Amino acid sequence: MSEDTIAIRVSHLSKEYRLGGPQEPYHTFRDAIINSLKAPLKIFHNTPSVEGFWALKQVSFEVNKGEVVGVIGRNGAGKSTLLKILSRITSPTGGTVELHGRVGSLLEVGTGFHPELTGRENIYLSGSILGMKRKEIDAKLNDIVSFSEIEKFLDTPVKRYSSGMYVRLAFAVAAHLEPEILLVDEVLAVGDAVFQKKCLGKMGDVAKEGRTVIFVSHNMSAVRQLCHSCILFDKGQIKEKGTPSTVIEHYLAMSSSETSKFVLMLDENKAFQLTGIRILDKSGNENNNCNCDYPILIELKFIVRTKIPGLYGYMTIQRNDGTIVIESDSFDSGPNSLDDLNPAEYLFHVQIPARTLGVGNYQIYLNFTSHFNIASFNVDSPGIVYSFLVFDETSPRGNNRGGYFSTKLIWENVTFNAKNS
Repeated sequence: MSEDTIAIRVSHLSKEYRLGGPQEPYHTFRDAIINSLKAPLKIFHNTPSVEGFWALKQVSFEVNKGEVVGVIGRNGAGKSTLLKILSRITSPTGGTVELHGRVGSLLEVGTGFHPELTGRENIYLSGSILGMKRKEIDAKLNDIVSFSEIEKFLDTPVKRYSSGMYVRLAFAVAAHLEPEILLVDEVLAVGDAVFQKKCLGKMGDVAKEGRTVIFVSHNMSAVRQLCHSCILFDKGQIKEKGTPSTVIEHYLAMSSSETSKFVLMLDENKAFQLTGIRILDKSGNENNNCNCDYPILIELKFIVRTKIPGLYGYMTIQRNDGTIVIESDSFDSGPNSLDDLNPAEYLFHVQIPARTLGVGNYQIYLNFTSHFNIASFNVDSPGIVYSFLVFDETSPRGNNRGGYFSTKLIWENVTFNAKNS
């Protein structure tokens, strides 16, 4: 790549996190002096070992100006760590990053806004951080407010916003204040379907304007639609780079061949967390090979550590090419079944009726959030958590029958009735 065309250059980037070991306490200046006098005595004590975890290891790539790059991979692969380093939220352990242009980012609900400031004040704060003049921000203010749909709450402190309002405003600011480089994480999954479609449309407009976008997502259809190229991360390293279609195909094949279930890491700091998922057959046994003639029963286990008002769940069933076949949320069967649950462990069943899904390989995507501002809660957003196969052994064409659905249609001969009517 020519130096004039490069927007992002990442060279041998690594990030190590320390797991376990003693926590560093708060020390006063007096403590520091006393500890320095005691230091010679410490040679007689064993220092507990601290395990290191490499979230990124020797990652290198370049992105051209005006390029839209999708970053995909399983949870824990290093995608979000990469964006946090690019956003200067965290520092790398090793390697270098070159950014040519102003950077706007939308990473997590609660990131980038001051909770005590109003929506209007946070818009100007974000613009100032990007190096924009007040006149430039003034020119964009109406577009930001219109896109975010928070006119009535513009002068309300954002700590009183719901998570949906928060994300709408955050995305509007990130997309409209014209950073040369826009970094977007899976946070878009917090919004409803209409909002997600609106955001994806805006990201398409941003790309057409020649700005650079790094897009981290589990939505393979969106990655395929928006991105010029794609990077697959696995265990902190780049597994593959190339066209979206090729990389996505290899990623989904890799996910399906490795295991039907994805590792769910327990985190005691999360107020709500998915702890288990499996598919049960008609006999109640776990089985990820599903006969379409019977209901598919998805069993979810989760733990509520802190009562969260407005908590709800969102699920998609998608084919291996990223096409979403079914969307569902915890409102489908009536009142929200996850709202205001007391701290405890819970077991939920979600049933897909018989002869709904067509033959093929599928993945389950899950996200949890709240209608209210959840910036103070740590809620699990697990992403793709399970893969399974649907087969058909009773239809005449069986597994050769194409289509997204296995529904049998009625073919009725009405010729005689038509002649006599």
